[in-house]
Amino acid sequence: MGASWEAMQATFDATCVFCQIAAGTLPAAIVYETGDLVAFLDTRPLFPGHCLIIPRPHFETLTELPEDRVAPLFTAARLLTAAVETACDAEGSFVAINNRVSQSVPHLHVHIVPRRRKDGLRGFFWPRLKYGDIKEFEKTHISLRLAVERLLQSN
Repeated sequence: MGASWEAMQATFDATCVFCQIAAGTLPAAIVYETGDLVAFLDTRPLFPGHCLIIPRPHFETLTELPEDRVAPLFTAARLLTAAVETACDAEGSFVAINNRVSQSVPHLHVHIVPRRRKDGLRGFFWPRLKYGDIKEFEKTHISLRLAVERLLQSN
């Protein structure tokens, strides 16, 4: 199930920020991880709780992701969607993938964004925000990790 280190090295891009996060050489606020995937808070969120899920090996787009890795990615996206909605007391969520166009990091990633009615998001032109302060960032990080743990324990 988990990719071997040799297999991951074959698809590791040392210049890719997300590959560095997946390898643990660049810090991130990890909220969930498996041998194949890592989920972490976006540092420039649309709203607090906005997180990203990436495969550990470097794949630029969804179409490059091998078929046997699609189900684990979307199973994790489903889990994180529930966790984000719970942790952020959100009314819903937005789940998205950009392939090349508007992809700020050329490494496949799924956005999970908490949503509320009248939250100001319209169309596809969204303001990117920063966390108010480190306390808000840390509180969101802890809350989301705990929500993931609770969901995993209930399954």
